[in-house]
Amino acid sequence: MAKFNLQEHLKQVHSIRKAETSKKVDEAIKRLLKAYNSINFNSVSKEAGVAKATLYNNKEIRERIEALREQERGKVGLKKQLKREIKEESKEAIIESLKRRIKKLEADNKELRSQLKVAYGEIYKQM
Repeated sequence: MAKFNLQEHLKQVHSIRKAETSKKVDEAIKRLLKAYNSINFNSVSKEAGVAKATLYNNKEIRERIEALREQERGKVGLKKQLKREIKEESKEAIIESLKRRIKKLEADNKELRSQLKVAYGEIYKQM
C-alpha cells in the first residue's frame, strides 16, 4: 500500500481551488464587461462569489482588476468631457436662438410703438 502524503494532497487541493477561483473570476469579469458594468473589487467579488480578500491576495487577479478599473476611469472621464462639450455647444445654440428672438421681439415692439403713435395722432385729430 502506498504511503499517503498529506502535504502533497493539500498542495494539490490548493492548486485545484486556486484554478477554480481564477476561472470564476475570469468568467465574472467577462460577464461584467459584456453587461457594461463597472469593474472593481466589490463587483467582481459579488459576481464571482468569492471573498474580496481572495481578489486582493492573488497578485495576478488584483493587477487585472486594477488595470480594468483604471481603464474604465479613463473612459468615464472621456464620456464626461464629451457630455460637457455637448452641453456647451447646446448652450451656445440656445443663446444664439434667444438672441435672434430678442432682436425680432424688439423689432416688433418698435413697429407696434410707431403704429401706436400714429393711432394716437389720429385720435388727437378727431378731438
